Amino acid sequence: MRDEFLDPGVGRDEDDDAELEAGLRPRALEEFVGQRELKEHLSIVMEAARRRDQPVDHLLFAGPPGLGKTTLAGIVATEMGVQLHITSGPALERAGDLAAILTKLEDGDVLFIDEIHRLSRAVEEILYPAMEDFQLDIVVGKGPAASSIRLTMPPFTLVGATTRTGMITGPLRDRFGLVGRLDYYDHDELQAIVVRAAGIFDIDIDERGAFEIARRSRGTPRIANRLLRRVRDFAEVRADGVITAAVAEEGLALFGVDTRGLDKVDRALLTAMCRQFGGGPVGLSTLAISVGEQPETVEDVYEPFLITQGMIARTPRGRVALAAAYEHIGMTPPRRVEPDSLFD
Repeated sequence: MRDEFLDPGVGRDEDDDAELEAGLRPRALEEFVGQRELKEHLSIVMEAARRRDQPVDHLLFAGPPGLGKTTLAGIVATEMGVQLHITSGPALERAGDLAAILTKLEDGDVLFIDEIHRLSRAVEEILYPAMEDFQLDIVVGKGPAASSIRLTMPPFTLVGATTRTGMITGPLRDRFGLVGRLDYYDHDELQAIVVRAAGIFDIDIDERGAFEIARRSRGTPRIANRLLRRVRDFAEVRADGVITAAVAEEGLALFGVDTRGLDKVDRALLTAMCRQFGGGPVGLSTLAISVGEQPETVEDVYEPFLITQGMIARTPRGRVALAAAYEHIGMTPPRRVEPDSLFD
């Protein structure tokens, strides 16, 4: 048996960063950096719910991974003074799985379902009466002897998070009172996030060092915090422990993050498209296989940022590399045939 299971004191040093990581999440809406419009909407919705002494209306947060959907769910629970219950769409395989969670909710609690677009049809059907009427239909028995029992639940708030809004069915989407879209963060917002995280981790960093990390963070706070920890390691081993712009630049280069925030897989995708497939169009599955990744990972994690950077484009025939992609990997963009010249 491992020592840490016998002695709670063993292994505590290794858990220090994990405990600090949990403290990185803001607990109040005023501490949350960025997403100004969505924050204003949430503040109005929560204040109105407090004045009516009712739970917050159901909320749906959409956007790429790492932008703060889970954090906002926690903030809603904290601001309303209720408990937060967390689960995910893939974890709820059967209707009974969701029923077990719903029956444990107390008045006003927040239920957060991550990747809610991956709910099965049977589980989704249970959600409809729960969201609208706070009623839970349970089927007892099987066959001709089966009967349905309707249980009354205390009012609660469902907060859903999704990276693919289009995959959520219309009936489920329409039952949310507020649908908020989270956008990528700008450099100044990410710099503030890096400085705040550095204070929590007790890292010595200057403004230029924080900005160097922020501008390579792909507009995502989760990536900014991860890069900060790696640069901290580099500064402690290869420098004097202080993160300056030069230390951040050298450390990020060592870990394969370039000046545009692209990592090894991003550059492999661009190289495959430009060199191996002649700029495209190339299918998603073929492109994913060429770099050893799953198609879902390429589509959800890597493509959105490359598209926002103007390096690739999605077309009905497949993915196409744009001029910025060729320039980034040091190749000359091919001459494109102008539409008018096709008729000369």
